[in-house]
Parts: sequence; C-alpha cells; structure tokens
Amino acid sequence: MHPLNASERMDVTQDVRQSAASSFDFFLLVVLSCSIATLGLITDSPAVIIGAMLVAPLMSPIIGIGLSSITGDSFLARNSTIALFRGAVLAILLSSLMTLINVRLPFVVLQELPGEVLARTHPSPIDLVVALAGGLAAAYALTRPNISAALPGVAIATALMPPLCTVGIGIALLNWDVAGGALLLFITNAITIAFAAALVFFLRGFSPDTHLVNRQLPRTLVISALITLTLLVPLTYYSVQFFQQANQNRLINEVVNEEVSRVDAELVEMDLSRTGNNLDMVITISTSKALRYEQVITLQKAIVDGLQLPISLKVNQIFTERLDPLIPPTPTLTNTLGPSPTATLTATPLPPTITPTFAPTATAMPGLAQSIAAGLPRLQLYQSPQGPVIGQIRSGQILTMLYGREEMGGLIWVEVVDVEGRVGWIPEIYLQAVTATPSE
Repeated sequence: MHPLNASERMDVTQDVRQSAASSFDFFLLVVLSCSIATLGLITDSPAVIIGAMLVAPLMSPIIGIGLSSITGDSFLARNSTIALFRGAVLAILLSSLMTLINVRLPFVVLQELPGEVLARTHPSPIDLVVALAGGLAAAYALTRPNISAALPGVAIATALMPPLCTVGIGIALLNWDVAGGALLLFITNAITIAFAAALVFFLRGFSPDTHLVNRQLPRTLVISALITLTLLVPLTYYSVQFFQQANQNRLINEVVNEEVSRVDAELVEMDLSRTGNNLDMVITISTSKALRYEQVITLQKAIVDGLQLPISLKVNQIFTERLDPLIPPTPTLTNTLGPSPTATLTATPLPPTITPTFAPTATAMPGLAQSIAAGLPRLQLYQSPQGPVIGQIRSGQILTMLYGREEMGGLIWVEVVDVEGRVGWIPEIYLQAVTATPSE
C-alpha cells in the first residue's frame, strides 16, 4: 500500500471534513435512515433494513475520527465526534418515539420481539472482525476514488444505524437487555471502524504534517488498537452466554418433544421464560384425547428429570381427530337411556328407504332402573369424558362411533359424532348397536 502524495492527502482530508460535518443534510439522512431502519426492525424485514443502511451517514464521522487521530486535526476530531454523538442520540430518540407510537396505536402487534431485533442484541467477536474489515475497506476506498463504488457494500456490512434503532426499541419497551446488547454492538462497530480507518490512513502516509510522510507508529493508533482489543472481553462473554443459552434451548426442545410424544400427543408451540433459576414453560399440544391431571404431573416430572432444572409447566390442549381414508368408520350406533327397545334397519331396493322397527324388551324393576339412572351422567354430549357438555342427545338419536375410547369414573366412554356433525364423548352404556337387514 504505497503512500499518497501531499496533494492527494489534502483532497482526502477535505472530502472527509465535508462529509463528517454536522450539516442539515447529515441530520436529514439520519432521520430518514432511522425511520426506515425502525420500521424494518418492527416488521422484521431484512430488505427494508438494508435500505436504511445505504442511507445512513454515520460512517463519515467515524472515518473522520480515525483520520483526525492520525493527523492530529483537533477541528476535525471535534466536529466528527459531535456529529456522531448528535446523530446517535437523534436516532435513539426517534426510534423510541416510533416504537411508543406503535405500542399505543399498534400498526404492528409486538407479541414477541422480531428476529431482526434479537439478532442485534448478542454481539460477538465475529461482529468485531466484520467491523474491522469494513473499516479497512471504507478508508481504502476513500483514498482510491476509482473504487469508491464499494462504499455501499461497506455500509451494509458494518450496519451502524440498525443497532442504534434497536437501542431505541429496547428503551421504549423497557427491555434493558435488548438496549444494552445493541448499544455494545454499536460501540464495537464504531471503535473498530475508527481504528481500521486510522490504520489505513497511517499506511497511506497521513501524519500531523500534511507535507511529510511519517512512518513512525502514532501513539493514538496504539491506543485505538488497545481499546479495540479490550472490546473482545465483553464480546467473548456475550458469545459464550449466547451459545450456552442456545444449547440449553436445543436440549429443552428435544426433551419436551420426546416426553410429549410419550403421551400420544404432538408439540405445537412452546413458550419459555426464565425467572432466576426457575424455568416457566407453557406448551401447546395437539392430542386426540384430553390429558388427565395425573398425566400432566407425570409429564412435568419427566421433563424436570430430563433437564435437571426446576420447571413450572402449563399445558394447553388442542383436540384433533385423524381420519384415514383406508380405514372405514365403525358401525352406526343409536343411544338409549337404560333398558330400551332394539332398533332394526330395513332396506328396500327402489327407492331405497330405511324403516326402523322396534321390538319391546323386558322391563326392569322400577327401583333398579331409578338407581342406575341416578348413578350415571345425563344423556348429553360431552367435550371430553366427564368434561363440559357441548350438546343435548335425544333417546333414539343416531350417532356414529369414532376411534376414541377411554375409561373414566367407572364408565367406558366412546367418541361419537351426531347428525349435526358435533364430535364428543358419551358413556358406552347408553349406546346400542343398530343392525341393518335387507327386505323386499
């Protein structure tokens, strides 16, 4: 990397001074890019966020800080620092305001944080390397006008505006973990880019005396390098913490899926929240038969044994029915209350009609009939065995038996569907098979 001559260094310095100044154009671009980035983060749209990166002007004052640290230009250092600080504060305030407006008038309902927001809350050493490469590319492109077309790509890679908007979103939602993680990411990018720019400008021949090429390593460059290396400590801590949490979430997902499958159900959704050392878990399962209280207790114990963590479990159940076209339904049943006549279906060739004929059965003792009726559930359609009532059933009504069958409360319950298409449960003692016999 050969040094620039005095005229070229003067041109670069002049360009950096103009772009790093706190002008109307600078603040206008901050407002526009912040608005685009905030909306992109809230709607979880990567394309919109990329557009905000291209408009954001924050790279220029950071490059100015890097150049002033090599040349000793106090005027450029002061202007660049003021512009960067004002731009950052303006972006945070604007993104907070937009988020609060969205919370009051929810154009986008934030039941949970979007993935694009969460992606900027866990900075790692990889982000530092990306910022270092981006700063080197940006500073080198400024010293070579023929390759300045690479600057938009550098703006996308370094991503200065989205972390600031994430800070504002975290403050508006009072989520200090989000705000702190995003602020650390922005500080990492800013310091690393400034150090990379200073390194490039030093190699290109910049020095306090614009007419001389100084090859002695400046003290400011050494300080910048030490600060950049110091950032590796919190970044490494965040990375280790993030990877541990990711591994724990993967283990939780595997254990919960395995234990849920043991109770003949499927995991639909899982919501986790940590309170100290306790793990609050709300799972939604899909099942063909309702879980009993004892089964939920057993499920919680199995998950605790698999994870070796204290867990508070809540289960939401979605009742489903699986139909197989290759397996025909079971015979149709009619329900009767206690001793009842038998029903026989009689079919005729043309036109096909079904004529039920009833034959009386033996009458039970009145006292015995009353005791049986008093000990049984009412003749109704239940959502689950001994569960809430979902419909009334008339004596003699035609029902179709499904695949569910369960014993509860000393009775055998079967899953049926009535003529209105309602699916529910009823004690098997009420049901009597209908036999169909052909007739002329």
